[in-house]
Amino acid sequence: MKRQRHRFKMIALFLFALFLLLGLYGVWSVTHYGSRWFSYAGNPRLAAQKENVVEGDILDRHGTVLASTDDGRRIFSSSPQARAAMVHVLGDRNGMIANSVETFQAGYLYGYQSSLSDAVHLLMTPSDVRKGNTVTLTLDAGLNTVLPGFFQLHPLSAGKNGAAVVMNYLTGEVLAMTSLPCFDPDTVTDADIASLDHPFWNRATQALYPPGSTFKIVTSAAAMKAIPDIQSQSFECTGTLPVSETFAVHDFNSVTHGTLSLRDAFRRSCNCVYASLALKLGDDALRSAAESFGFNQNFLFRDLVVYNSSYPVSNRTFDAIAASGYGQSALTATPVHMCLISAAVANGGTMPEPRLIRSVKTASGSQVLSFSTASARRVCSDEIASELSSMMKDVVQGGGSGNLADIPSLDIRGKTGTAESSLNGEKINYAWFTGFNAQPELPVAVCILVENIPDGETGGTVSAPVAKDVFMWLKNNISQVLSSDP
Repeated sequence: MKRQRHRFKMIALFLFALFLLLGLYGVWSVTHYGSRWFSYAGNPRLAAQKENVVEGDILDRHGTVLASTDDGRRIFSSSPQARAAMVHVLGDRNGMIANSVETFQAGYLYGYQSSLSDAVHLLMTPSDVRKGNTVTLTLDAGLNTVLPGFFQLHPLSAGKNGAAVVMNYLTGEVLAMTSLPCFDPDTVTDADIASLDHPFWNRATQALYPPGSTFKIVTSAAAMKAIPDIQSQSFECTGTLPVSETFAVHDFNSVTHGTLSLRDAFRRSCNCVYASLALKLGDDALRSAAESFGFNQNFLFRDLVVYNSSYPVSNRTFDAIAASGYGQSALTATPVHMCLISAAVANGGTMPEPRLIRSVKTASGSQVLSFSTASARRVCSDEIASELSSMMKDVVQGGGSGNLADIPSLDIRGKTGTAESSLNGEKINYAWFTGFNAQPELPVAVCILVENIPDGETGGTVSAPVAKDVFMWLKNNISQVLSSDP
């Protein structure tokens, strides 16, 4: 009888522990991901809040008003350039931009999540007109406004679709994010709505592109983890690597690099070496490294929705594995993710969680949410991150493929990429640059993606110059951008 009673107690304790864990998980989920649930268009509570509450203001990190409400109408910046540059982050009046601040943070903007004192005041004065919370973003309005112009400064990127992401890799703060083509939410036309360029699509968070040679960061990390003394080994590049009877890897313009170390192959972005590394590693080891860096993972960030990057798990022929080594096959990634990968390297192997919200305050000034940093994942060891950082330095400062991003007074490190895909049955090329500045006074990571570049051009000739402009602007405005710590 005593034994049976003891068993009942143990079962009861076990069930209690399960319910406690479930409750704690529920609180944690609401705290971290409540925006996803509340912003759902079919949520009746959201509809009720919109009927009874004046939507709160959105500010940039310095207090510049980015969106406010006047007589029931949502008002964005007075500058057409600023409105267009930030429309994909902030949103529009008609909800055409998916997962923008206007929609994803609706719970805060309409005051559904408020302080206890404000909730008591509402009960005491139910007839008062309520105003939603003020949401202060991590964005710098000045940097966001000039970002699209940097694409237009260079003939190879001018008029092209693409995306740019700028992030503080120590805190995870998204300082700027733009998607091209952008549009002015005050002057949306029927042509914008019908455009085949999909201007309402946030390419920084939603578009999944082949990462091309930027993925060599991941392949290098996998090789350094799995292959002893990989840094002291030599590789022979003849410009072509036959993989099967129907597939051979070629370097850009069929250049022959000759004898290379891993560092040399990374600096010169040699496809043949990285295809051979992928075959030597095998698909399981390469996929495992990719998943450590966030591929095939469900990105559940608190402040923004980022589509999941993928490393293929089926139809893995030798041809596909070889192509995966230099970021082709069926690999896909978003510009935000590739920026996070650079941030992780800069941060010693720890990938920060991207944050877009600095604070949330009620109309009376009560604090609802304060900024906090968090790590999304550990992607590699400190030693591997340090070696990757050094290799990325060579790419920019050592005469490598990213030399057009170099600024002598800064310590810029990065990786270029040129990826091939098809659109509507036609070949399309993408240009990438992802990198960071290693100096502690300017801890920023940058990713630039340009679509549909001309044949013969690369990430080094198209995206790296845009990245250089971004880094130069940051250098000249460092005190403004990073002032007032979160």
